[in-house]
Formats: sequence, structure tokens, C-alpha cells
Amino acid sequence: MGQAILVTGNVGQYVVKYLEARGEEVVVAGSRLDELARRFPVARQVQLDFEKPETFEAALDGIDRVFMMRPPQIGDADVFQPFVDAMAKRSLRLVTFLSLMGVERNPFPPHHKIEKMIEVAGLPYAHIRPGFFMQNVTGVHAEEIRNDDSIFIPAGRSKVSFIDAEDIGKAIAHVLSDPEAHQNKSYTLTGPEALDYVDIANMLTLLTGRHITYANPSMLCYRSRYVKERGLDPAYVNVTMALYLMTRLGTAKAVTDDFERLTGESPRTFAAFASEHLHAFER
Repeated sequence: MGQAILVTGNVGQYVVKYLEARGEEVVVAGSRLDELARRFPVARQVQLDFEKPETFEAALDGIDRVFMMRPPQIGDADVFQPFVDAMAKRSLRLVTFLSLMGVERNPFPPHHKIEKMIEVAGLPYAHIRPGFFMQNVTGVHAEEIRNDDSIFIPAGRSKVSFIDAEDIGKAIAHVLSDPEAHQNKSYTLTGPEALDYVDIANMLTLLTGRHITYANPSMLCYRSRYVKERGLDPAYVNVTMALYLMTRLGTAKAVTDDFERLTGESPRTFAAFASEHLHAFER
């Protein structure tokens, strides 16, 4: 049996960083080997495409633990069944799936079905259910902040316990490094406080010296802008709308101590994160 850890997805960059720091053998997986080689010069790289079962065997060769993340462009949970079946044929010590905060009570997002799929397959699992990533604000939503001094997110006045994706990676590395201790458990990872988007706008106003406001658009306005004006994939935008609908129902506001219990550290604040990433909001 292998002793290497297979790591997928964007959050994988942080998982890899902290696993390598702990001396673990890491194999990074993705659909483009050239991109993987550029981003991960130390780790072994393998091709893995969840929509191409012919890539599964080589990707899982010599692997005893897996960190699995749903690529944002795949909205259909059933796509993952063949890969889950391939994992179930091996003696894996742990499958760590990057899920979603509150998803155990909400069957709509694909993460819910994927969690169940992994459980039904009899795989030893650790579901990681983070709150909203701080990187969403510096990433996909930074465009309106840069160009319009506006946060264009249809979340109403709901509060969100944002977490830095790097903290998520750090916690996952702890879990994967001690797989038997975390089998068949779920962890909800959040930052240290719950903020609404007016709070975020006020923080960004102070940090940038520009007057940043929260637009609070309707779901339809948001969808129209992100699909028609910004040209994003409608399937991706639909999944984000489902998440913001959940947020409006109060599913994203809880603050937990799971990160602290796993790592022995405090999670990063949004103010600290934003001040380090101010370049994302510059015109």
C-alpha cells in the first residue's frame, strides 16, 4: 500500500504547502500537467480529470489518502460517482472532501450528494465544511470593488463567518497527517467572527481610502450581470446563487472552534487578510 497523499483543486495549493512542511509525500492532480509542474515544482504531478475515468488508475497509484475538491465548473454531483467507485476499490486510510458549511441540512448544493456518495461507498471520510472563503472577495467579486467601488453579492443582510482558504489548507493538512484519528468525522471551519457585507464594505473603505458600498443586488440582477456582462458560466453562477440563498437563510453565520481544535492556532481575521491583499482592489 502506498504512503502518498493525492491532492486536487485550488485549495490544494495550501494543503500541499502544509503537508510538505510536515514531511508528507504529496502527489498533485489536475487536468493540465504543464500547469501543475509550474505551480508545484516539488510534488509529483499526475493527470486527473473527474470526467475521464481512464485517468483514475494512474492518479490513485501508490496513494493511501486523498484530498478531493469539486471543480467549480462541475455542478452535477453524479459526475463524481465513477471516481468514488475507483477509490472504494483501494485500501485508503482517509478521503478528505472539501464540502460546504451547513450542507448537512441542505440537499441542494452538489456537495451534499458527494458527501453521501463517499459515505455509501464505505470509504473512511473526513468532511471539511468551511464557511465562505475570504478569497471570494479578492477573487471573483473583486472586479466590481475595483471598478465600481461596490460589493455586488446577493446575500441580503446575512452574516458570514469568512475563513482564509490558507487556514482551510492548514487544517486539512493536520487531518490528513493523522488519518485514523479523523475517520468518519465532519469539521465546520470558520473564521473568528461573523460579518455582513456592510461590515466588509466598511473595512475596505478604511483600508483603500475609497468609499466602498454594498450593492445588495437581487438574485436576478446578480445572475444577469455575472452571466451576460461578465460572461461567467451559467452553471457556475447558478451554484453561487444557491450558496447565497443558503446564506440569506442564516446558514453561514455560525462561528466554530474546529479550526483551533485541529491546529492549535486562531484563524485569521478578515481585516488581516484584506490588508495583505489590498492589491486585489486597486484599479
